Amino acid sequence: MEKLIWIIQCVNGVLLVLLVLLNPPKGDGMGLLSGASQMFTSQKSAVTGILKLTAIVAIIFLITTFITGFRLFH
Repeated sequence: MEKLIWIIQCVNGVLLVLLVLLNPPKGDGMGLLSGASQMFTSQKSAVTGILKLTAIVAIIFLITTFITGFRLFH
């Protein structure tokens, strides 16, 4: 069980870094390079979707960090 939590945390960490880089601060951000802005119908829905996904991944990352930090599963 502990190994599964570590795998989830590592994958989540990489995904979180990528999603943070895709978030546009005021301009296009890294989303301009990957073409992520053309994935959605409008720019506003793209930003909203990426922000929601980033929040979900961040919450999962925090939960797995607390689990591994407090060693809830042995």
